[in-house]
Amino acid sequence: MTTSIDVSVLVTTFRRPRHLALVLESLALQQCAHTTLEVIVSDDGSNDETAELVRRFAATAAFPVRFTSQPHDGFRLARVRNEAARIARGRYLMFLDGDCVVPRHHVAAHVARRRLGTALLGYCGLLTESASRLLVPDNLAATDLAALVPASQRRSLARRRLKARWHAAIRHPTKPRLAGGDFGVWRDDFVRVNGFDERFVGWGQEDDDLGLRLRAAGVRLETILDRTCSLHVWHETDPTATRRWKDGANVGYFGRRGRLTACRQGLVARPASALTWGLPCDLADSPLGRALAPHLQAARSAGVGEPCDIDLVIRPGKAAFSRPTECRLAIVANGCQPDATLVATADQIVTVTEIDEPALVAALAAAG
Repeated sequence: MTTSIDVSVLVTTFRRPRHLALVLESLALQQCAHTTLEVIVSDDGSNDETAELVRRFAATAAFPVRFTSQPHDGFRLARVRNEAARIARGRYLMFLDGDCVVPRHHVAAHVARRRLGTALLGYCGLLTESASRLLVPDNLAATDLAALVPASQRRSLARRRLKARWHAAIRHPTKPRLAGGDFGVWRDDFVRVNGFDERFVGWGQEDDDLGLRLRAAGVRLETILDRTCSLHVWHETDPTATRRWKDGANVGYFGRRGRLTACRQGLVARPASALTWGLPCDLADSPLGRALAPHLQAARSAGVGEPCDIDLVIRPGKAAFSRPTECRLAIVANGCQPDATLVATADQIVTVTEIDEPALVAALAAAG
């Protein structure tokens, strides 16, 4: 996309207008004179003064400010972030939670450090309740934000920075992890993996998933904590958040095998017809295969040994997985026992009734 905007700062919010006002003011104070900037506020359906707050800020801001919102239907942070990215015009995207203020050099630090093929990972220092209550947008210009960060938080950020540099040095396959509330990524890389996976509904893991898919796309994830960090303004814990990461509602989906680099439900929907499938040679030899065939007729079929998005086998049947692929999918007719080899090699196994057309369609739609 041809654009004159260099950086789009994407701020997500929900029913915290005071926090959002502080975040927007911290963006208004950015010292990045040679960077064309826009701010997009993406709201999850707040029914308070959030929209009016953004309108007033946009009227005086020195850069374009836009607002998008959606009806609130539970915790849908992946979708809220994608909504902002869909209308962003910048070639570099900076994601920021609506409760995290940033120092004046934050945008400039990203611009100076970024390079093609790399995403920059930030993190937040937690401000105390008392320090947070003292913050006022009108006085933010005269406030030393760094001085408000407790010593324990400064030590914690330093440890995180050192660990991130070590993990990057040894090319750890999953660390440093991406925290969705403070990171920067090139728009082209974000689009290549189809953005956040909107199948993540509820608190947690959507940012871990994005990090893994960016790595799979060849993007290098590096920390920027040696140059800048955000500061989390205190508020009561969201009731949907769990105390432990592993207790999150999305952990099961996050841990699935056969993850596609470009997710199925992200910036755009990727139906079965939009993927490349490796079809078994015996597809037409069983009732299940013949029932599946019409639903894959519009999709591109990979040749023998050719890479594909999803390699498919069915049972009953004798074909085996035979192509380079991200997801090995087995669809098994009800009552047919999958063999040990299939169980060991398949990423995902789905059991369906041969004549259950909705279940067949759902199985194809859910794969990956």
